[in-house]
Amino acid sequence: MRSLLSAALVFSIACQAEAGLRHCSFRVHLTANANDGDAFAQPVRSLTGRDVYIDKTPWITEREVTAFCPYRAADGSYAALLVLDDHGRTVLDTLSIEHRGSQLFIFINGRPPTELQVDRRVSDGKIYLPAGLTETDIKLMNKDWKLLGHTKRK
Repeated sequence: MRSLLSAALVFSIACQAEAGLRHCSFRVHLTANANDGDAFAQPVRSLTGRDVYIDKTPWITEREVTAFCPYRAADGSYAALLVLDDHGRTVLDTLSIEHRGSQLFIFINGRPPTELQVDRRVSDGKIYLPAGLTETDIKLMNKDWKLLGHTKRK
């Protein structure tokens, strides 16, 4: 029992240390059912002003992002193309097949810059954020992920 407790403590400390190395947070949540209860769904106000419920647990996080390509959006904010690793690619592919017609709620550093409609299969492992990112978001992304077309700075 004592060894199980100490193993759990070591694992907890290791997870906290790894989480502290990240600069940018990225979360992809799926629309949930209001009847799922507080343990599984949480209410949020969408960018369109509707009250909706989303899954509490994100489907994809910053751990699955390997690279990004930022550029200016038409509204003056930034946009980005995010490239996922193999696990993220599989999750996105599965999500796009099984939940077609649902909304994806994207959160960057705790803010919701965009919402995406799942309207087709996405098997290439890329998520396009069309607008809503700030210059600070891009700087934080650059600390964690490889910039497409460049080698990662150390």
